[in-house]
Amino acid sequence: MLAHAVRLDSVSKVYGRNGRGVHALDNVTAAIPRGTFTAVMGPSGSGKSTFLHCAAGLDTPTSGSAWIGDTELSGMNETELTHLRRQRIGFVFQSFNLVPALTVRQNVTLPLRLAKARQDRRWLEEILQRVGLAGRADHRPAQLSGGQQQRVAIARALITRPDVIFGDEPTGALDTVTAKEILGLLRSCVDETGQTVVMVTHDPVAASYADTVLYLADGRIVDRMDAPTAERVAERMTSLGAWA
Repeated sequence: MLAHAVRLDSVSKVYGRNGRGVHALDNVTAAIPRGTFTAVMGPSGSGKSTFLHCAAGLDTPTSGSAWIGDTELSGMNETELTHLRRQRIGFVFQSFNLVPALTVRQNVTLPLRLAKARQDRRWLEEILQRVGLAGRADHRPAQLSGGQQQRVAIARALITRPDVIFGDEPTGALDTVTAKEILGLLRSCVDETGQTVVMVTHDPVAASYADTVLYLADGRIVDRMDAPTAERVAERMTSLGAWA
């Protein structure tokens, strides 16, 4: 088994043409080990979301290559990328992106239905138990708090047993107490089941749950921090890019 769950090799992403393009990513190389929690931070416009989108196959690099495990994403057509995202990648966004008409159970199993994959009821019940929603399986999103809705989103991300879970500001819409619960849940995905989590965040407290923080500024990785604390992260952020 490969040591890395996610890899970017000399990835650049330019938006626009005719010499007026914006370099969202500029020759970025990174390798994220399996079974780790990585936070990606940087000032607004530093390329954080583009990093995540290119790594997850949601966007195509202008140059360079992105890999999920031993699978290179460049060269795959949209049908192949959709298949890969449904089976090997989980997503958790700031907006929960739940289907209002579906129950918790139906929202969680939606990726399986889209992929026409068999449902493992025991695995579903285990996930619902793990995220604290065993008693809410028949509720609809409108009957849940924001934190409970994000738990549904995490359960949905886990249902296919993905190689990587990508989070884009997953606690950005939550209060402090609920955010800590969600971050603890993501941390347990790494510690208890060996998932790989890659999370874009602007919050030093959120980043402190990670094993490693990658710092982006002006489309480049300018630093990394292992075993981060909220205080060290906050201090480092004050001297990055436009915030310097």
